[in-house]
Amino acid sequence: MDTLYEYQEEVLAQVSDNFFRGLYHQLNWDERFLGITGLRGIGKTTMLLQYLKYSAPDRKNSLYVTADHPWFYDHSLIDLSRQFRKYGGSLLLIDEIHRYPNWSRELKNIYDGLPELQVVFTASSVLDILTGDADLSRRAISKELTGLSFREYLEIRYQHKFPAITLEQLLQDPGKISQTVLAKLKPIPIFNEYLKNGYFPFSITRSDESFRQLLNQVINTVMEVDLQIVEEYSASNTIKMKKLIGVIAETVPFEPNISKIANRLGLGRDTVKTYLWNLDRARLLNLLSRSSKGVSALQKPDKIFLENSNLSYALKPNPERGTIRETFFVNQLRNANHSVELAKTGDFIIDGKWTFEIGGPSKGTSQISSQKNAFLALDELEHAYQNRIPLWLFGFLY
Repeated sequence: MDTLYEYQEEVLAQVSDNFFRGLYHQLNWDERFLGITGLRGIGKTTMLLQYLKYSAPDRKNSLYVTADHPWFYDHSLIDLSRQFRKYGGSLLLIDEIHRYPNWSRELKNIYDGLPELQVVFTASSVLDILTGDADLSRRAISKELTGLSFREYLEIRYQHKFPAITLEQLLQDPGKISQTVLAKLKPIPIFNEYLKNGYFPFSITRSDESFRQLLNQVINTVMEVDLQIVEEYSASNTIKMKKLIGVIAETVPFEPNISKIANRLGLGRDTVKTYLWNLDRARLLNLLSRSSKGVSALQKPDKIFLENSNLSYALKPNPERGTIRETFFVNQLRNANHSVELAKTGDFIIDGKWTFEIGGPSKGTSQISSQKNAFLALDELEHAYQNRIPLWLFGFLY
């Protein structure tokens, strides 16, 4: 175990307390079994290490491991836990649990056999930690970490701190909230930065070119590693999924014709639907429906967006501004745990009661004039007035 402790100290030395994600303060770190899921590169490892370094009540009896560490080539997770507990260990933090074979069964054995050991672990967003081979639904609490909101980007990149707001607060008095921000900065130039490269924390220390290269590596790793591990996809499956996301990136927001896609890729219709669903779970896509029931694994989505605007710039050199606006809006509302559906009149319905039309600063209200509780979310707009709300303000919801 000395090797694991040495590795822990090496990685802890690189962690700072300059910035904490909003979710950090919302989590109940005292949970006996706590899982944190999310897309690669959005800060799960940093959050785990920050807790160990700055908040863990008993650091000397805590241990951080990553599930793909070479130590596990000839040791098991359950054996580590038993030995760790024998020597007084109380908190085990496991990074990338999905990289470990039989992860759910061994976690269940740890939970049942070592009741005094607390476990916090991270996993890919592809992984449903409550539906593995073993039943963890009554044992583990799972929370998802999303990419940076625009509000968080302002803090981590420019040290401008603002509180998160609810959608209800925003709709009630958007003018007051926009004035609070405008008193400290001009948001639109920074918002344009964020749309290109602000969703992932690692962008802060990278040039634009380096960031795009790393982001493409994230995309490839999700498909080549995470989906292969979790869904047991072959290399052939991965190649076809890459082609699928390439087709989508060409024309997002994409209104899918499943039959045409299936013919183009040489796949069955149900296989295409399953691929789309898994790419949504992996947080590479956002699938939207006009149905209040949402999109299920074998249901055709009515429209497909890339999950965040940074992906749009990574996968297509000059994405259309209208696409970027809608991608951002869908992303931030979904990340703030709101239900987002396509509207028959207007663009989106949020939580079944608010209608939104997305557009540029000169966008009119004609498309939503007949709707109650209808608003315009407008790009390149600084000040809110009446039902016209600056698009960037929707980046303050988490």
